[in-house]
Amino acid sequence: MTSSVSAQEGSHPVILYVTVPDIKVAKSLSTSLLDRHLIACSNIIPSVTSIYRWEGKVTEDSELLMILKSQSHLVDEIANHVRENHPYEVPEVISTRIENGNPAYIKWILDNTAQSERVV
Repeated sequence: MTSSVSAQEGSHPVILYVTVPDIKVAKSLSTSLLDRHLIACSNIIPSVTSIYRWEGKVTEDSELLMILKSQSHLVDEIANHVRENHPYEVPEVISTRIENGNPAYIKWILDNTAQSERVV
């Protein structure tokens, strides 16, 4: 099942991953991104363990994972918004293209991140 529907020429549906320290940050980022029509949805997964190298040392932290649905042409704007409103010095914001899915759901993502609906 693939959808070729796109709200902007050349744009594709994407999933973005963002880790955050707590539910307050997750809800704040989710709401502000939704208000700007930059994302269609945010899933907040509690209690993921992140093990990573930071400043030369292996570190382990408990975080929350946000899974965001949007369009590829909005990824840079989403990343900028997260960087400006995130407490981490280097917040994780990565994206991957959605190759297949329920066509009605893909259309819903595209319809809910449409340029014409955006507010600044």
